[in-house]
Amino acid sequence: MFQNLSEKLESAFKNLKGEARINDLNIANTVKDIRRALIDADVNFKIAKEFTDKVKDKAVGEKVINAISPGQLMVKIVQDELTELMGGSEAVFNVTGNPAIILIAGLQGSGKTTFTGKLANYLKNKKGKSPLLVAADIYRPAAIDQLTVLAEQVGVDIYSERENKNAVEIALNAIKEAKTKNKNVVIIDTAGRLAVDEAMMKEVADIKAAVNPTEILFVVDSMTGQDAVNTAKAFNDRLDFSGVVLTKLDGDTRGGAALSIKYTVQKPIKFVSSGEKLDTLDVFYPDRMAQRILGMGDITTLVEKAQAQYDEVQAKKLEKKIRKNQFDFQDFLDQLQQIKKMGNIKDLMGMIPGVGKAIKDVDINDDAFKGIEAIISSMTPFERANPDSLTPSRKQRIAKGCGKDLTEVNAFMKQFEQMKQMMKMMNNMPMGGRFPGMRR
Repeated sequence: MFQNLSEKLESAFKNLKGEARINDLNIANTVKDIRRALIDADVNFKIAKEFTDKVKDKAVGEKVINAISPGQLMVKIVQDELTELMGGSEAVFNVTGNPAIILIAGLQGSGKTTFTGKLANYLKNKKGKSPLLVAADIYRPAAIDQLTVLAEQVGVDIYSERENKNAVEIALNAIKEAKTKNKNVVIIDTAGRLAVDEAMMKEVADIKAAVNPTEILFVVDSMTGQDAVNTAKAFNDRLDFSGVVLTKLDGDTRGGAALSIKYTVQKPIKFVSSGEKLDTLDVFYPDRMAQRILGMGDITTLVEKAQAQYDEVQAKKLEKKIRKNQFDFQDFLDQLQQIKKMGNIKDLMGMIPGVGKAIKDVDINDDAFKGIEAIISSMTPFERANPDSLTPSRKQRIAKGCGKDLTEVNAFMKQFEQMKQMMKMMNNMPMGGRFPGMRR
């Protein structure tokens, strides 16, 4: 995500390396390089210039305090300005009402229908809501089928009228249905087009007038850069939407949409989405995104994702087993599955400060653990619970069962044993493997 922009900004800060003070001379090249990096990321020139002018005004004359270098000071200034450019703080997402009505709009191919399913999943599992999905795309039959599949996967109801070609009627009937079935959120997936046209604009505007939505979300394909911003402006002029959703952040995202859209339409980014999995939807935090763009990682989001999968009872049981040196293959498999639930592995690693740059050229497939899972799954329950029971003949059988060479199985066993030895060493450390200052 934003890898090219991050690298160019880092290169710009090198102009200040070794300097004792920020001055007009050494800031000029830095600001020029920052502006060039933003324009290369498909940020509008006017926005890029205004941004760098603000950075320059704040930086010139600043004195380096304590041990902070000019480079660090400049990074802090740019971080603050990036955060402000993208909205400053988390935007409120309003789901009040009985039912709350959320209207989804956007071009075809922007990830609008997939986002609708993700939003239903988010509201159901994280907010305790009971959503009803509404298939109001009357032009693309596949859209109804896709939304139906997503509703089944999430475990929510869907309302559709395949023969009705009046989107406003479908939306109004769906709201009646929601009230009857005590659904407290209605999410209306509207039709998209390949480009902005009057027919689409009129239809979605008519739906808005008829249902009076609580939220109107405009879905943007983040890979389309400045084009997405221009499209958002056209929609906002007609719809006056309440927020923006950036999709496909796992793709080759240049960053132009994320950095420009709030400035252009004066509407906040409320959600960001990546991948096809229904749990890959996150609330947008401008400060966290600024940190990631500047290569600082995003530990806060990483911890939140971990906490969402955290089972305190299971964690205490696991800690006891580790302390008694009884960590087994089933425990290992359980931990792998917990990690996978947190999201894309490379994205997760990129949230750790300094790691994103180190793995930028490394292909980390989400299926990387499948080989290990296959090996463990080929074991009997007894073997999983008793790693020392794996005789050569058992290993041979496991290798055949998972379709791996015996050398691969042996290599995994060796790595597992090394990990157990490391855990044992940690247990023998003072304070039970905890460093001073860490809480139990």
